[in-house]
Amino acid sequence: MVDDGITQLLGDLYPYRATTETFRQVPPEPVGHGALLAELSAMAHKEDELGDAGRVSGSIYAGDHAHYHFLGEVFDLYSHANVLQRDMYPSATKFEGEIIAMTSDLLHGTGVGVVTSGGSESLITALYSYREQARAKKKVTKPNIVMPVTAHCSLDKGAHWMDVEMRHAPLTDGYVADVQAMADMVDDQTVCVVGSAGNYAHGLIDPIEELGELAQAKGIGLHVDGCLGGWILPWVERLGYPVPPWDFRVPGVTSISADTHKYGYALKGSSVLLYRDKDLRKYQYFTYPTWPGGLYVSPGFAGSRSGGILASTWAAIVATGASGYLAAADAIMRTATTLKDGIRDIPELEVIGDPLFLIAFKAAGDLDIYHVNDALIAQGWRMIALQYPAALHFCVTRPSTAPGLAEQFLEALRTAVAYAVEHKGRKSKSGAVYGFGSYQLAQDMVKFTMVRVLDAFHETPEPEAAAAADGDGGGAGGGAAGTATS
Repeated sequence: MVDDGITQLLGDLYPYRATTETFRQVPPEPVGHGALLAELSAMAHKEDELGDAGRVSGSIYAGDHAHYHFLGEVFDLYSHANVLQRDMYPSATKFEGEIIAMTSDLLHGTGVGVVTSGGSESLITALYSYREQARAKKKVTKPNIVMPVTAHCSLDKGAHWMDVEMRHAPLTDGYVADVQAMADMVDDQTVCVVGSAGNYAHGLIDPIEELGELAQAKGIGLHVDGCLGGWILPWVERLGYPVPPWDFRVPGVTSISADTHKYGYALKGSSVLLYRDKDLRKYQYFTYPTWPGGLYVSPGFAGSRSGGILASTWAAIVATGASGYLAAADAIMRTATTLKDGIRDIPELEVIGDPLFLIAFKAAGDLDIYHVNDALIAQGWRMIALQYPAALHFCVTRPSTAPGLAEQFLEALRTAVAYAVEHKGRKSKSGAVYGFGSYQLAQDMVKFTMVRVLDAFHETPEPEAAAAADGDGGGAGGGAAGTATS
């Protein structure tokens, strides 16, 4: 039996069941465009309120609806185009090549890469390339990858699919990768090591120079996960902030992932996977020359792709320009510095490491940080809850830079800490669930509950639940579910 908190979580996935029709089969007659647009607009505007207010950690990176509208117009021009069909849509080659070239230039690369659907695909594709290269060149039969525990778990997902062993190294006292511990885990079956710039949990940059030395000494690759930081750290560095070396300027770095749909301010799903050379990239390609359907060639997991994503990503970069990225990074760093300094002034809290644009913080004593999260949620803020250690983070984006917002958050945080002090010893409501901000799970229910939530993502509400909701007057607002910063 699922407890009341999980029942509520699952119920909150369906806030519209009382106010909109649930379609379980194709309607017998078309629904009018006007009615559909009105209903969709109402949902979209409601869901945008929190992100537009800047009270969300990460998730919404641009926050500029004029920018979104422009990208939507660009997407509309190419939404129907299939990137596979380059003879019909050669513009896809222009867009894709230039997205890769601009990203590579930013990260001091060689212009070699691919565009993917997001950070997870970039990371898993890199893992696949290293596995295939090691099989072909070193006859590796039991591949493994060594990475710190803070490396993104989509790598674990890819490893699960591809039968690659993942070896998780501990962190230093500064919450970055322990290079010596990683070195001790490397053997003749290790295909690469991984570092982050910065990692999702704490926003910290691993010691990439040391990892590069390790990779070179062992004759293996080094992938740097810059999915989060790849499109902001270069501008932060240009502004004069101290950013440790992490890109292709570091010898030993052989691939980097950088999400254009984060601080590149493109529409969701786009990311760039860069390689130092074409030899490594070729291992991600799939060719099948003897298929009756013709010569089949594919650069990665995806087959058909909408040209709209390539076109709108290209447009986002070109329309923002270096001056736009610098201005955004400047505002983000000023806000992040205010937050970091303000959190450090609260004796009950401790900032994790020395972050730049993402500030993670935990309790300095026996305070339950999830009580702090409960109180922040009640005040209309959505942080990301972490575990090992229990903590929260605020990933600063453009909406977060609104005048006075950082000060408003710090005031809310002080109120939340006072609430947590008052509620010591009581069970908190929230916990650390990736993509959610407000529920705590007993450990023996975690996997069961995760499966239940994923099931719910792909189902309509039960008819009887919808009927009950019709009677209780529930509306379309609220809910705990949200998009994590990925």
